[in-house]
Amino acid sequence: MTGPLDQSEMFSAQAPRPLADRLRPVTISEVVGQDHLLAKEGPIGRMTVNGRLASMVLWGPPGCGKTTIARLLALETDLEFEPLSAVFSGVADLRKVFERASARRAGGKGTLLFIDEIHRFNRAQQDGFLPYVEDGTVTLIGATTENPSFEINAALLSRCQVFVLNRLSDAALDELLSRAEAIEGRSMPVDEEARHALRAMADGDGRYLLNLAEELFALDRDTPLDTAQLIETVQKRAPLYDKGQEGHYNLISALHKSLRGSDVDAALYWLARMLAGGEDPRFIARRLARAAVEDIGLADPQALPQALAAWEAYERIGSPEGELALAQCTIYLASAPKSNAAYSAFGAAMRAAKETGSLMPPKHILNAPTGLMKDLGYGAGYSYDHNAEDGFSGQDYFPEDIARQNFYQPVERGFEREISKRLEYWDKLRSQRRVEDSES
Repeated sequence: MTGPLDQSEMFSAQAPRPLADRLRPVTISEVVGQDHLLAKEGPIGRMTVNGRLASMVLWGPPGCGKTTIARLLALETDLEFEPLSAVFSGVADLRKVFERASARRAGGKGTLLFIDEIHRFNRAQQDGFLPYVEDGTVTLIGATTENPSFEINAALLSRCQVFVLNRLSDAALDELLSRAEAIEGRSMPVDEEARHALRAMADGDGRYLLNLAEELFALDRDTPLDTAQLIETVQKRAPLYDKGQEGHYNLISALHKSLRGSDVDAALYWLARMLAGGEDPRFIARRLARAAVEDIGLADPQALPQALAAWEAYERIGSPEGELALAQCTIYLASAPKSNAAYSAFGAAMRAAKETGSLMPPKHILNAPTGLMKDLGYGAGYSYDHNAEDGFSGQDYFPEDIARQNFYQPVERGFEREISKRLEYWDKLRSQRRVEDSES
């Protein structure tokens, strides 16, 4: 016969539960948006069917189901679920978990250790997991919103499989809203357009969406909200963007590659995404200048002045007006002809410089400020180009111990087409001078 509930149990049973908690899936098949991992033919789905769970890291954005998946995997593989948060837990908490897990193992019971935000544990703490993961005392599932290759020790990472979870699609978010309506027994108090806006505001985060839905269900309204009323009613969410972490690098990479790919509209989109996420416009201005010299170069010599002018304009005007200068520069760079010939030429020259060591310049182009240097041949035979009829002596300026190199190969686009003609002209004259010198 069971005894009466103690007072704390009585009150906790009566406490209201948030909508997100009431809708928490009870089986793996109820998890939305992650079929690529959880379906029977998916990697985690196959583990569940076989009853053999490997240690893993679940990498994905907030609200995509990492904690729920870990809890359900423990349930479906008959493992004791031990959840910890790296934000609130330390070495003492881990030691207690490992002690309990060792005792369970002696009794034939396994343990699933779930660590939320595992990237927040330092390297020494992460190293502490290794012996318990290796000998099977615990099956580790770490959850992180950060790139595991940057944030998790290589030794620990090599013992875990990394699975990438998707941000929830629009269809998955709509399924969550339908489930919320079913459990509430009524429709959301929004019209169809506002319903779409609500999903967009969630930005792929199912938990955030359900929290918004709960606010809306609490409204006492006879008519549905339109989009404008929805935005007034619930606070608009800032875009998911961590300017100190991976989102920072992903979006600047997307902007740079859109510029390189001459996609003006995509480049403007990524610029807007970064600015809306709170990125420092100076960081963007620096990357625009880099793109001007790396991907456009002399195909459009105005690209770099445009980038520097936009940078200076932002510094002088400030936000938000100065951001228009960055947008204008983005349009210019994306629409400009592209060439990485200067970038490639400099890279080739750097490699040659490292390979050839400390070769001296040819003596004829060295100054001879002392008598000794003149006696050693410094400056002997130098031809002053401006004294030549066409302003070109044709002398060789490479070190005497290596053959001439052709580092710079301009493309047939933009201004580099003109540069190519100039180089051909100089090469032709150089060849003529060699013939003349050999005949004299």
